[in-house]
Amino acid sequence: MNPPDAFNRILERLHEAALDDRHWPAATALIEEACGATGGVLAVGERYGDDVRVVFFSLHYGGEPAQDLAREYFDVYQPHDEGPPRLWERRAGQPVHLPDLYTEKELRTSPAYNEGWRHRRGENGLITRFDGLDSLSTVWAVGNPVRAGGWSSARVRLFERLVPHVRQFVRVRQAIAAADAQGAGPAGLLENSGIGVLHMDRGARVLAANATALDILRRADGLRDRDGGLAASLPADHGRLQRILKRAVGGFGNEPPTAGSVTIQRPLLRSRLELHVHPVVPRQADFGSRRVAALVLVVDPQSRPHIDPARVSALLGLTLSEARVAALLAEGRPVVEIALTTGYKGSYVRWLLKQAYGKLGVSGQIALVQRVLSASAFPRN
Repeated sequence: MNPPDAFNRILERLHEAALDDRHWPAATALIEEACGATGGVLAVGERYGDDVRVVFFSLHYGGEPAQDLAREYFDVYQPHDEGPPRLWERRAGQPVHLPDLYTEKELRTSPAYNEGWRHRRGENGLITRFDGLDSLSTVWAVGNPVRAGGWSSARVRLFERLVPHVRQFVRVRQAIAAADAQGAGPAGLLENSGIGVLHMDRGARVLAANATALDILRRADGLRDRDGGLAASLPADHGRLQRILKRAVGGFGNEPPTAGSVTIQRPLLRSRLELHVHPVVPRQADFGSRRVAALVLVVDPQSRPHIDPARVSALLGLTLSEARVAALLAEGRPVVEIALTTGYKGSYVRWLLKQAYGKLGVSGQIALVQRVLSASAFPRN
């Protein structure tokens, strides 16, 4: 597989995986093949100083999951791994050879490096991190090179080129998951009210929109309809949005359509709209028909559902303080924002969440959010 073909095929798979994560194993298998690597890991977590609380992880070899190996690393080795905290000292998106994150002594003595990474065939892999639009950060790595000669500059460059596209895949998955619309596909997303969804044609004109998106456009608070297309209120935001739309809908030439994200300032509110623009690649020739060429997902922080802490406290047996931070977490608020909203210190917010984990017998934020959302949806007497 030559490099241009490999890159384009990987982008197509990532576009599919962003709308349906069942395509992620195939995408990571293509990445392994193109980069000449053994396995790949993707992890998402919240970082507090040198401490990272992992909320999602996946490990695949040739497209086959190895979650038991991943769980063992994060349970046993990750809390004591000397290397990953140093990754935050590097530029976001920069490929780093994993051994470069350890001292000479640690390369000989570190259990995390010599057991944790070596057992997963990743001790000579490439790793990078990128930050999200909120407090979450993502670490992406590929395992050891399959060739004895190590990493060629071309393969390192391919990994680097893929970083923004993997980052965008994660952002779109997070937005769709927050709307509870897993694997819905372009048409199914229109039926979801948890997120604004617009279908765009190849001219970046709106083909269809769900009720949430139409309400945002009707209010024209940061984003509005202009001659059938999308326009941001502020010129700088508008320029960025149009560039991302143009790249996503594609056109003539060899460059494949690409995804992108942008935040839009709203004149009347401090919070920004988050827009994720995602290509929709046709499976067969369309002969110039006016088809869906891109999806625009619009996340409005002001539309988060309110969850009653007192009700969560009564149903789940939490103290009111524990229920308050758990409810805010379930509304989609990061720890930093929870601290600002409640007036608690960030360390106290994390302690309260830990107390809630223990009382409910769950591990991590995702499981806690699921319990809170289930409780809040329980019928009232």
